[in-house]
Amino acid sequence: MGNIYDGAFRTMLNDCRKLIIPIINEIFGETYTGEEEIRFFPNEHFIDQQNEADKERITDTNFTVFGKIPKKYHVECESSLPDGRITIRLFEYDAQIALDEGEVTEETLTVTFPNTAVLYLRTYKKTPDKMKYAIITPGGTVQYDVPIMKVQTYSLDDIFDKKLLFLIPFYIFSHEQSFPEYNSNEQKLEELKAKYQEILERLDELEQQEVIGAFDKRTIIELSHDVIKEIAQKYENVQKGVGDMMRGVLIETEARRILNKGMNEAQKETALRMLKRGKMTIQEIAEDTGLNVAEVEQLAGLQTV
Repeated sequence: MGNIYDGAFRTMLNDCRKLIIPIINEIFGETYTGEEEIRFFPNEHFIDQQNEADKERITDTNFTVFGKIPKKYHVECESSLPDGRITIRLFEYDAQIALDEGEVTEETLTVTFPNTAVLYLRTYKKTPDKMKYAIITPGGTVQYDVPIMKVQTYSLDDIFDKKLLFLIPFYIFSHEQSFPEYNSNEQKLEELKAKYQEILERLDELEQQEVIGAFDKRTIIELSHDVIKEIAQKYENVQKGVGDMMRGVLIETEARRILNKGMNEAQKETALRMLKRGKMTIQEIAEDTGLNVAEVEQLAGLQTV
């Protein structure tokens, strides 16, 4: 899988980890609220190799959600054609994750396998709806499904209605087959740009409603730009049309952040001068400077230090 896509997936997990909860709910039928603690564990595991040096395997995710019952999850992101090697690799990861945290009590080894799923960025005719493990042991056969989430089957309405914002950086995969047409037909390209304008507007609404923060929104937009730039390398008009549109929003957001920071500093300096004069109440200073009362109180505390 491309490093850009892999990096985008991991960045979303590390920087916007709460956004993985609706994905887990969708895949596994859970009912997490999003307020649960999420604890990530090391992604590096060493697989024992007979007659060879141990082989390092790096998983995409390995984390526990602490709901009513703590549950461990392992989710991998794939963009390549499904083959048996992916299933083998998944099982290697799962077995090593289980063994790393295994417990031995009175010579009984207990290992707990994680809830595993695969997020496929591209869907092929051969892409199944699920994978399956069948483990034959002297004590009996154990088998269970490994569910698959297909990004390309989710519309924009699906993504926003189900709060699957984690998928937005990869939404462009749903349009990959139409790149040649977008690249040569300006009207079609405008239709794609309209889709991304809708994404930006809906993200703005969610930020205003405090469903997501400014950092989450910026991360989603930034990673969307990175993925578009990578996937549309051969299609200059797509890159410029949609990629530059996302980049423009990033530049505007950064400029606004710098401006707001400057304005906030100026407001604080004015408030400090008012506090030194000692002629106005904290409430009055807050109203006149545009700061909130807590900020003025904090500045007043600094005055007395």
